[in-house]
Amino acid sequence: MTAATAAPEPSVKRVPLGSSGLEVPNLLLGAMRIEDLDDAAIRELVDTARAAGITYIDHADIYGRELHGCERRFAEALRLGPAERDELTIQTKCGIVKGESAFDFSYEHIVDSVEGSLEALRTDRIDVLLLHRPDALVEPDEVARAFDELHAAGKVRAFGVSNHTPGQIELLRRSLNQPIVVNQIQLSLAHSSVIAQGIAANMSDEQSVVRDGGGIVDYARLHGITLQAWAPFQGPAGVFLGSDQHAELNAAIDRIAGRYGVEPIAVATAWLTRHPAGIQVVLGTTKPARLAAAAEGSDLRLSRIEWYELFRAAGHIVP
Repeated sequence: MTAATAAPEPSVKRVPLGSSGLEVPNLLLGAMRIEDLDDAAIRELVDTARAAGITYIDHADIYGRELHGCERRFAEALRLGPAERDELTIQTKCGIVKGESAFDFSYEHIVDSVEGSLEALRTDRIDVLLLHRPDALVEPDEVARAFDELHAAGKVRAFGVSNHTPGQIELLRRSLNQPIVVNQIQLSLAHSSVIAQGIAANMSDEQSVVRDGGGIVDYARLHGITLQAWAPFQGPAGVFLGSDQHAELNAAIDRIAGRYGVEPIAVATAWLTRHPAGIQVVLGTTKPARLAAAAEGSDLRLSRIEWYELFRAAGHIVP
């Protein structure tokens, strides 16, 4: 990382990370697609993020062609010194078995994955570790043992989950001594059933059907869990920004973007950050300009009327 980009005044809003006591940016840089970038491109992307105040990096052990591939490229390109490492919050995930359609939350798999991530990232600790999609064969006591040992050894500071329902989190919490501080879920304007179903409560309409185990957003707010939104610009048919399949939504986004003098991607980001749950948005782009444009939505506070206008334009019902 270059000294020239370390100093600019950050513009990204900061939010509590669940009940961890940490305060973090409400935008994350997702590292899922960095494996084929050269060192200079990775450094430029991270420098652009840091210049905006995005110091939270999202990894997973399965990102890349080989296990820990993207984590390794990140470390190779940046070669972080101790001070630079301390400026970043590094999150990674485990639990998906690479090359298999299977999940594994066993004690051995969690510990082995963390050791692999520590080595690949060339760091002495993971700031946040997430369980990456529910394991139907989970034994919560094994998860608790792994979490306790990793925390006591200073190898993981905080823990969370990804794509978990309230019931699945409750099952884990019955055994865990470490709090669940994050749940990373797919969430965007065009993929927002977890929000839309609550608005349609008590209606005999498709929107009211519960698919997340019941109130995942409200559950997170009640239990001090931060929601992280992955694929924030995608719907069921792919990216919605600029798509002819989402003409009405893009027209509404463009109107509001013009009103605030920002790019459309900032408005799509702001729709998520406007929610009082304190949602973090995972930005998976590898293009610095797109990253910088999205960052302008971090603290863009849409009015209630604008928020609901976008919600309706995305095809949701407001009774």
